[in-house]
Formats: sequence, structure tokens, C-alpha cells
Amino acid sequence: MNRVNVYIDGFNFYYGVVRNTRYKWLDFRKLSEGLVRSSDRINRIRYFTARVRDDEASTRQDIYLRALATLPGLTVHEGHFLTNPVTLPLSDGTGMARVDRTEEKGSDVNLASRLLFDAFDGDFETALIVSNDTDLVFPVSEVRRRFDVVVGVAAPVYHSDRHPSQALVKATDFNAHITKKRRKLLRESQLPDPVIDADGRAIHKPSGW
Repeated sequence: MNRVNVYIDGFNFYYGVVRNTRYKWLDFRKLSEGLVRSSDRINRIRYFTARVRDDEASTRQDIYLRALATLPGLTVHEGHFLTNPVTLPLSDGTGMARVDRTEEKGSDVNLASRLLFDAFDGDFETALIVSNDTDLVFPVSEVRRRFDVVVGVAAPVYHSDRHPSQALVKATDFNAHITKKRRKLLRESQLPDPVIDADGRAIHKPSGW
């Protein structure tokens, strides 16, 4: 049976698929099983994210990460946010403004590194990258070339303003993009409410999700 490892860029997925939808309480194992062949076996799922700083959003994220931790074979890998002051032009052209720019750091590097390490360890025959980040083109190409494995991409492009990166598509062997055609799969891949953890504690879906 073909072993498949799934590598999920959490923020890329959030903004590309579940933002402004009712699909945020997502079971990534069910979703992954729906993106690969029925004869394949999901070996492991790696979910890459960073802790948000907004109090309410942070509470919802913490609840969701606790729920994800109950899924077999899924591990969470955290990056971080970095805030730098930058000077930017005002939209009306009247001058400049000093603002704090916050960027999520680490997820793409962590994803690429884990993909490389897992390939080196012979941990999979197929990898599925759930991201639309063109920074992954080089590591994906090198993993395919050096380890003779199959790598696919599932670009999170559910929203109409998102389109698959052609550079990433060309660097991979197959695609299983998450578009509006996958609405039924997203709907059927929701976690139960509540999720029960290993200690028997109930984890309830955040209000509004």
C-alpha cells in the first residue's frame, strides 16, 4: 500500500479555503483521505502554523489545535510571528506613514525541512503539499529528484481571488487542488462537536465556527 505524507501550510490553507466559511472545524485526516486515491494510506499529517496574538483569535486557535491533536498521525509544528516597523506611502499619495508590519515566519522553512527529512528517512512513497507558496518550488523539485518519490500539490484556492501557482504545479507530479468543487468534501470532513480528547475531556467548536 502506498504511504502518503501530507504537509499542510496552515495559514495558506486558512486564507485560501476556510476564511469566511463554515468549514473551519476541519478534520484534516478526513480531508487528506479525500484528496488521495482510495488505495493509498495516509501515513502521517504535518500541520504547520504559528500562534496568533489577538486574544480572541488565540483562544479559538488553541481550541482548534487541541482538537487536531486528537487525530491519529497528525502533528503540529509551530513557527512564529515577527513584527517590524516599516515606512509605507499613504494611499492618497500625500506622504508616508510608519506602521508595524507583522509576518508569519517559519512555516515554509519548517515544511520544506520536514519534507526533506522524511524523504531521507524513507518515510513515504508519496507526499502531498497543501500550500500555494512558490517558496516551496525548489525543495519540492529537489526531493523528487534526489529521492525518486512522488510529490503532489493541493493548492488551497477555494476563494475566487486565489489561483494555483503554476510554478508549484509544474514542480510536482500531480495536483488535487481544493477549489469550490471540493465543497462536499469540506462539508463531510468536519470534526464532531464536541471532540473528546484522550483524557475524556470535551473540546467544543468555537462559537461562530
